[in-house]
Amino acid sequence: MPKQSKRISLASRPHGKPERNDFQYEDVPVPEPANNQVLLKTIYLSVDPYMRGRMSNAKSYVEPFQLGEPIEGGAISQVVKSNSSRFSEGDYVIGILPWQEYCIASEKEVRKVDPSLAPLSSYLGILGMTGLTAYFGLMDIGQPKEGETVVISGAAGAVGSAAGQIAKIKGAYVVGIAGSDEKVEYLTEKLGFDKAINYKTCGNIRDALKETCPDGIDVYFENVGGEIGDAALSLLNKFARVPVCGAISAYNSTEGDIGNRVQTVLIKSSALMKGYVVNDYADRFKEGASQLGQWLSEGRLSYEETITEGFDNIPEAFLGLFQGNNLGKQLVKVSDTE
Repeated sequence: MPKQSKRISLASRPHGKPERNDFQYEDVPVPEPANNQVLLKTIYLSVDPYMRGRMSNAKSYVEPFQLGEPIEGGAISQVVKSNSSRFSEGDYVIGILPWQEYCIASEKEVRKVDPSLAPLSSYLGILGMTGLTAYFGLMDIGQPKEGETVVISGAAGAVGSAAGQIAKIKGAYVVGIAGSDEKVEYLTEKLGFDKAINYKTCGNIRDALKETCPDGIDVYFENVGGEIGDAALSLLNKFARVPVCGAISAYNSTEGDIGNRVQTVLIKSSALMKGYVVNDYADRFKEGASQLGQWLSEGRLSYEETITEGFDNIPEAFLGLFQGNNLGKQLVKVSDTE
C-alpha cells in the first residue's frame, strides 16, 4: 500500500473553456479508515459535461467545486481496507468520489456493484447515471410513440446514443445529430438510427433536419442547444415533447447564450419543453436500472466507451468532451483490479 496518493483539485475557476492550469496536482497521505469507513482504490473515473458548471461559482442544481479542493464525480473503486460491516476487502463499489488514486468514503456514500453481472465500467455508463438520464428523459418527458419522429442532438454521446436506442425500441423513427462521419456511421450502422446528420458538414442544419424529418419532429431530445436546438424547435409538430438534458454548446460561453425566443414556438405547437436532472428520478432508479439491464441482456441496447488510460490524463479526457473527441461514454481507467 503506497503512503501517498495523487489527487487533482480545482486550482482556478475557468473563464470560458477550462484549461490545463485550472487543475492542480497534489500528493496527499493515504489515510486509515475510521469506524464505518472504507479505504478505496480508484479503478474508473467518469468525466462528464455537467462538471463544467460545477467549476463555476454560479448557483445551480448542485454545489460548485471549491477552490483548492478535489474535483469529484462518478467512480468505480475497490475496497482495500474496511472498517465497515457492509463491505469487505475486494468489494467493488460505485459513488460520487474525489479525483484521487486512493480515498476514504463513508459506508453510506457508496454501494456495491457486481462485476459478474456486467463489466465494471458499464455501471458508470449504460447501467448507471448515463443510462438512467436517457431512460427517464425519454420515457417520462419524451414519451415516444410508435411511428413518431424522434430527433436526438449529441446523439453519439453516452446519453444521446442510449436515448436514440430506447426510442427505436419504442417503435419511433429516429434521427441523430453528431459531429463526424464516423459518428454518423456508428449511429446508423451499429445502433440502428434511421438517419443521422453530421452538423459540421451538412450546411444549413434546419434544411438537413427538414429533409430527414419530412413529417416534422414529435420528440426532440436536447443535449446541445445553440443553433441546433433552434433548428429542431422550429420543426416541432403539434403536441411535441422536448426533454432538455443538456446544452453543451453554451457551457464554456463567456457572453451568455443568446438565441431565438421559444415562447411563440411552444404556443403554436402546444409543445412541452421540460428541463431535468437525473436525480429528479432518484426514487425510481431501481425501475430504470432493471429495464435497462433487461434490454441490455436481450441485445436490444449496445454501448460504446472511450477509455483514457492513466490518472494524469484525467483533465485531457475532460477537456476532450467539449471537442467531441469521445464516442459514447468517456471514462478514465486509473488502475487495474486486484
